[in-house]
Amino acid sequence: MRKGLTICSRELSAYFNSPVAYIVIVVYLLICGWFFAANLFFDQQASLRGFFGMAPLMFVFFAPAISMGLLAEEQKHGTAELLFTYPVTSFAVMAGKYGAAVLLMSLAVLLTFPYLLTIIVLGNPDLGALFTGYFGLLLMGAAFMAVGLWASSLVRNQLSAFILSFLVSFFLFIIDKFIAWMPPPIGRLVGYLSVENHFKALSRGVIDSRDLVYYLSVIVLFFCWSLYNVQRRKWRG
Repeated sequence: MRKGLTICSRELSAYFNSPVAYIVIVVYLLICGWFFAANLFFDQQASLRGFFGMAPLMFVFFAPAISMGLLAEEQKHGTAELLFTYPVTSFAVMAGKYGAAVLLMSLAVLLTFPYLLTIIVLGNPDLGALFTGYFGLLLMGAAFMAVGLWASSLVRNQLSAFILSFLVSFFLFIIDKFIAWMPPPIGRLVGYLSVENHFKALSRGVIDSRDLVYYLSVIVLFFCWSLYNVQRRKWRG
């Protein structure tokens, strides 16, 4: 546990010692601010509807940008093998790296809290829906970050990791758009696989166990798959 936290701390420091963290956070806040301001000034509505509406698509881009270097660059330079030969388990290494990426994304989300406070001051919002919406953002970000970790465990350069993570994340985002052309049983299954559908429920203030199970399943699946990839590389090594 302690070694995993040490790795997490090291990865966070690496993010903030490079432009990556600052660029991601600033661009994320600018885009969020635009949609928040559009609702507030153009539509004359004190709500986070626009912000929550664009959140899934923003994560499709930002999660791969944060996670693309978790393992891919170390594999490219041959330092991954060295890292995994340290007296620390592969699980601790992966958990530390994944935790750092999730914490960075969570920081970006939490920095939008002034929007939430503005809505509370100016309007009479459903506080339950607002807070479950933020909870949904954190779950969705963690799920996309697990996809990014998996992509980074498969390839040897950051660009390839970004593209692979983006494609899988975009598939999970857009898949429900094709439900209308599918038979009902298949449509229901496809609808359940959609990241956006589960987030919409949470952003309305509905906490359904199916949504929680979905996000946790995505996180566990891709994290374990990533762990398997690095373990297999060690066995072959």
